[in-house]
Amino acid sequence: MPRYRLTVEYDGTAYNGFQAQAEQPTVQGALETAIHAFSGEQIRIAAAGRTDTGVHATGQVVHADLARAWPTATVMNAMNAHLVHEGVCVLDCALAPDPEWHARFSAVGRAYRYRILNRQAQPVLERSRVWHVRKPLDAEAMHTAAQGLVGQHDFTTFRDVGCQSKSPIKTLDVARVERHGDEVHLVFEARSFLHRQVRSMAGTLVEVGLGHWTAEDIETALAARDRSACGPVAPSAGLYLTGVRYA
Repeated sequence: MPRYRLTVEYDGTAYNGFQAQAEQPTVQGALETAIHAFSGEQIRIAAAGRTDTGVHATGQVVHADLARAWPTATVMNAMNAHLVHEGVCVLDCALAPDPEWHARFSAVGRAYRYRILNRQAQPVLERSRVWHVRKPLDAEAMHTAAQGLVGQHDFTTFRDVGCQSKSPIKTLDVARVERHGDEVHLVFEARSFLHRQVRSMAGTLVEVGLGHWTAEDIETALAARDRSACGPVAPSAGLYLTGVRYA
């Protein structure tokens, strides 16, 4: 039974997250429906990350086990033909490097980008794809403060109360804040993240950009290991899973 590795892009606006849910539109549901439509097989796929409602992806990775050995180009093109009316598409399809390879458990790194539109005028074309912050943000101050989050820490402060991870200890490899014209981008990279960790860090760093918090406040919040010490949680619209790294 061949295992296929799919790189997937999606606009999460119309979906109740990635994970399949009964009678709810999800990214997983759309992908599995497309697989059934062209192959006749009803299967369950696995993903590198289960993104929340409204979160997007430009580099999500999933795997699918199919009974028949289809050409990889056929799998990609056939799925996209059945996804044409969905906010999902398959960017690439390849055979998994070995039978034990797993989209989630074989991953050694994940990258997220958070987009903030920082101008007075509201977004029109990308209303559901950015967080609109009208007041000027100091991206340099945000970047400096973000460095206090890099490394191995107990991220309880930035962990959603419903997080099911066994441990709040994670190692954040990259935390970068960059201005690109009217947009401020926050880039985070780690082996794995806690539930809503990225949105919690992004929302808190915006408080620095607005001048409400300092870099020292970020360090104090992290050290508190207390969810109540977290700043506002950024909305889902600006978050993108941009890539998954494998050894």
